Amino acid sequence: MRTIIENGTIVNEGKSFKGSIIIDNDHIESVIAEDESSRGTYDQHIDASGCVVMPGVIDEHVHFREPGLTQKADIESESKAAAWGGVTTFFDMPNTKPATTTIAAWEDKMRRGRDESHVNYAFFFGATNDNANSFDSLDFRRIPGIKLFMGASTGNMLVDRTQALDDIFRKCATLNIPLMTHCEDTNIINKNMAEAKAEYGEDPDIIHHPEIRSEEACMASSSLAVKLAKAHGTRLHIAHISTAKELGLLPENKNAFNLGPMPMITGEAVLAHLLFSNQDYITKKALIKCNPAVKTIGDREALRKGIINGRITCIGTDHAPHEPSAKTGGCAKAASGMPMAQFSLVSMLSLVDKGVITIEQMTWLMCHNPARLFSVSQRGFLRQGYKADITIVRKENPWTLNKDIIQSKCGWSPLEGTSFDWRVVKTICNGHTVYDNGKMDENYRGEAVTFDR
Repeated sequence: MRTIIENGTIVNEGKSFKGSIIIDNDHIESVIAEDESSRGTYDQHIDASGCVVMPGVIDEHVHFREPGLTQKADIESESKAAAWGGVTTFFDMPNTKPATTTIAAWEDKMRRGRDESHVNYAFFFGATNDNANSFDSLDFRRIPGIKLFMGASTGNMLVDRTQALDDIFRKCATLNIPLMTHCEDTNIINKNMAEAKAEYGEDPDIIHHPEIRSEEACMASSSLAVKLAKAHGTRLHIAHISTAKELGLLPENKNAFNLGPMPMITGEAVLAHLLFSNQDYITKKALIKCNPAVKTIGDREALRKGIINGRITCIGTDHAPHEPSAKTGGCAKAASGMPMAQFSLVSMLSLVDKGVITIEQMTWLMCHNPARLFSVSQRGFLRQGYKADITIVRKENPWTLNKDIIQSKCGWSPLEGTSFDWRVVKTICNGHTVYDNGKMDENYRGEAVTFDR
């Protein structure tokens, strides 16, 4: 089947131009500028007039909760939410039940992805205090990397033994595999929590969350990660940077918005820390409780600068649904995490409209760079021969996010009540339109992502 997407503004590799994209079954046959001829016969014409046509978003950080936590979410429901949001590929984290820390558990998740996911999928392998030697047996052509909960974990995957950390960093360097870390120091957090409980009671108000999971806790763990990565030559990717101070640990990636080589140490920002600040706890309460915590306005503004000055290489979501009942209470009782995949792209486009970032830079950070950093095969760009993973968005009359359109199984969003000017019009996955103007092809299943290693 041949399809042409025509009359849209194509955003790809730092350029925006009028043109057409020709799709042959599951791959891109050609990308044609407006002044070039697009001859041929097509089975389907997609009119993208007034729209932006960009690569499908690669969300390199989600928690889809399956297996073992499916009362919160599952691969089927959350991949549907992702498709609604223009996400064509996700990388799922290993803190499930059982944790994805054995080959058998990883293979089980791959089977679940094949059977349930509406978009393309990959699953991180989780590090523990004693499984570094098993990394040699992994097929890293099918695994994005190793995920290390370093210093703190919400899924009983804490790695805190000095020798274990050294072994993990050394092994990842030897295998030349990306190591993605969650960096917070548990000892500091526990001390802060004990002090907060002594002063404010057994469940301190949520406004104290960034004091408990503090800048100091983040810096202590991130600093150690950088030290170990430099010592061993490890390809380190620090997840959800949340403080201005941590940005100083990251080199300026002069190639964040071009095709030059990536630095050995990179950082990710997630939507929660780009959109919210500690001022938002007053109205949103525990809905914005996440680990690491949403911190000050100054931290948020520094992170926004970090996504354009090269300190931040990728934007993910840390999509982490919970049942609504779990999001009540304060620092001790309320669960940490929020669903963000469905509305990540429209949220970032709002920052484009505010002048925080350009749409070309956004596309690097949400599409191109995740593919480059993890060596994703033939995805993340609009290029001849690449898989036809394409998202079409349109700016139109403002609309308000309400519960009726939320696809995540948990049924809520911290962005409820927010108005947006952009909509996702179509999500095309492997040449197939999986989402189209509020309608979902429930029967379609995505593909397992492969990596060029």
